[in-house]
Amino acid sequence: MDIGHGLPRLGRALIIGAAAALVLVVPASAGGATVTRGDFHAFSANTDLHISGHAVMVRTADGRTIVSVHVEGLDPGATYGSHVHLLPCGVNSAGTHYKFDPAGVGAPPNEIWPGPFTANAAGVANGNTIADGTAGEAAMSVVVHAPGGAKIACADLG
Repeated sequence: MDIGHGLPRLGRALIIGAAAALVLVVPASAGGATVTRGDFHAFSANTDLHISGHAVMVRTADGRTIVSVHVEGLDPGATYGSHVHLLPCGVNSAGTHYKFDPAGVGAPPNEIWPGPFTANAAGVANGNTIADGTAGEAAMSVVVHAPGGAKIACADLG
């Protein structure tokens, strides 16, 4: 359905904003799903960018994991990686990537990657993914990686 057909740009923005606000107020266990979220903060040792935004992880009742990220303060036009990580942001820079099978390959579908995504002219980027499988409790954070791979921002999921 095209919710924007016939609506002025401001009207579409208000509808989209209201929908986004509903996502943020969904209870942590809605309809059998578990929702965790967190705010992005820069890893100051790895960047001088003033990064903000948020990450949301939904573990659905039907066995999928949905991760969405919204990041601001990025370099316009740059492409960033993003992955779910094993540790909280403040512990060993969030550790390594979360894997459904710890002995498995380091890429989807065994890992959860809401990126890569490219920042627009305002330095804003959005990414999302739907993984087949329910992320375990060890999926603790979402990290944004700079084009060279350095960890530049992290959001603890809680």
